[in-house]
Amino acid sequence: MKAVRNAPILKQRRQDLRCNQTEAEKIFWTHVRSKQFLGLKFFRQYSVGPYILDFYCPKKKLAIELDGGQHAQDDNREYDVARAEYLKMQGIEVMRFWNNEVLQNSNVVLASIAEKITPPILPLPQGEEIR
Repeated sequence: MKAVRNAPILKQRRQDLRCNQTEAEKIFWTHVRSKQFLGLKFFRQYSVGPYILDFYCPKKKLAIELDGGQHAQDDNREYDVARAEYLKMQGIEVMRFWNNEVLQNSNVVLASIAEKITPPILPLPQGEEIR
C-alpha cells in the first residue's frame, strides 16, 4: 500500500521544521535547492506516511537525513531503523549523514550522494567507439 505524501495533518510540523533548520540543514539546502545538484529536485521536510524526511528527491526515491548526536542513543537508533524499513517498503532509500559531516565537509557528503545515484561510467571494450 502506498503511503500518503505530505499529509495535511503534518503540514504545520513540516513548516515549523523548515523555519527552524539546523546549521547542517541550511548548508545542505544551499547545495541542493533549485535543482543545483545534478539537476535534481529536492524537497525539504517532506512527509511520507507518518514520517517527515529532512530532504527528499522523488525522481531518485532518495531520502537524505542529517542527524545530530541524539540519533546515537539506543532508542533513537531503533526508531531510525524502523523508519528506514518503512521507507524501504515504500521504495525509498535513506542515506544518513551526521550534522558534523555536513558542517566540516559538505563536498564529501555531496560526492557520496552523487556516487550513489549516478550510474557508473563503464569503460568501452577495446576497439569500440561512441557513435
